[in-house]
Amino acid sequence: MEEKLIQRLEAAVARLEAVSATRGLPSDDLDAGSSDPSILAFDDLIAQCVGKVSSAAENIGGQVLDATKILREAFSAQRELLIKIKQTQKPDLEGLGQFLMPLNEVIMQASALTEGRRSDFFNHLKAVADSLTALAWIAYTGKDCGMSMPIAHVEESWQMAEFYNNKVLVEYRNKESNHVEWAKALKELYLPGLRDYVKSFYPLGPVWSATGKPATSAPAKALPKAPAPGAPAPPPPPPASLFSSESSPSSSSRPKEGMAAVFQEINSGKPVTTGLRKVTDDMKTKNRTDRTGVVGVSEKGGRTSSPAFSKAGPPKLELQTGRKWVVENHIGRKDLVIDDCDAKQSVYIFGCKDSVLQIKGKVNNITVDKCTKTGVVFAEVVAAFEIVNCNRVEVQCQGSAPTISVDNTSGCQLYLSKDSLDSSITTAKSSEINVLVPGAEPDGDLVEHALPQQYVHTFKDGHFTTSPVSHSGG
Repeated sequence: MEEKLIQRLEAAVARLEAVSATRGLPSDDLDAGSSDPSILAFDDLIAQCVGKVSSAAENIGGQVLDATKILREAFSAQRELLIKIKQTQKPDLEGLGQFLMPLNEVIMQASALTEGRRSDFFNHLKAVADSLTALAWIAYTGKDCGMSMPIAHVEESWQMAEFYNNKVLVEYRNKESNHVEWAKALKELYLPGLRDYVKSFYPLGPVWSATGKPATSAPAKALPKAPAPGAPAPPPPPPASLFSSESSPSSSSRPKEGMAAVFQEINSGKPVTTGLRKVTDDMKTKNRTDRTGVVGVSEKGGRTSSPAFSKAGPPKLELQTGRKWVVENHIGRKDLVIDDCDAKQSVYIFGCKDSVLQIKGKVNNITVDKCTKTGVVFAEVVAAFEIVNCNRVEVQCQGSAPTISVDNTSGCQLYLSKDSLDSSITTAKSSEINVLVPGAEPDGDLVEHALPQQYVHTFKDGHFTTSPVSHSGG
């Protein structure tokens, strides 16, 4: 009884905070929010689920707390829009984008935290940024709008964010409980939290008023981006939108990101197989004469041609703070070696091109970030080997690796040893991922397996079943 009373008091406080946060709204909007069951339920969602994430973030502080504050702000922005929708006529597509701009601006703030050099809390920041795309369910206008239905959209958005949320759980499960609690609370916010809320009140999308006022929105504010130290601040770019189907003239030459890219691809009308090429026999790894089956590494003292210097900065290969090896901006180096390492250290490889690194000892974690045509040979990792934002990389595991993850990467060859066949391989937003494993015979050839990148989803018995697309033929 006492616990239920405390929960009711906390919910009441949350409603008061939500009302105080909407002091700029007209009085009619405030009255609607204080009496409407769907708004009261949303207040409970903020109080209980968002509040739980915020409590864990307070104990962590720093960038995690900053990202969580943006998360709370985004849910508050959606609350205001839900109130306005009940008093507003349904706008056209362009008007909808303008109407939802306050929410979009907050979501873009979360995305901006993940840009630039990767921080130690990148997985936390990416989990928040990707999860907030779930709030775009409010833009659903019907089966022809190019979006999944609201409940499915929330679930699909969380699947993107869960890739990074799980990394937080793995990294901190035996270290700091606050990070684990934060990650668990973040998942509960969306599943079952937001999903069940949408299921109860908006399964077919928001319900606009037939007799309300026309939709209006305040002018969008450009989000400032922090300049590099000592450099003049560039003019702010126009804000991207999760909800607009058109790109502004100034941004038409830049590739779209996030849900905007998804909408653009869906609305283009092109078949999903456009641009795919048939793999012929001479293109398969086992039949190619330019591959030897292993990543080549020259001797440590070998002579190489003069390396080119990256525009991103000078090349580095150094141990920082005694715990983190940093390998950055190497071009054309095939003789990079780390041989004095231990299981408490991590390796971070960034911005390398046409280079090969060999890691001879056991380390805790290895991350390959924004590298092109780069090979990595490593003995063993305690936690995970991660590949993110890369193009045409080759990795050879000589020992064991509990977890291997490939994210936003095009072209990756993974060579596993017999000791690493139990590895858990996770892929997201990646293509052309091939894994080569030892054959059945001791001296047999490596056997190549292509990981699927296309899936089929079928609805049966009240839920969706997902399975890889199977191909037949020669």
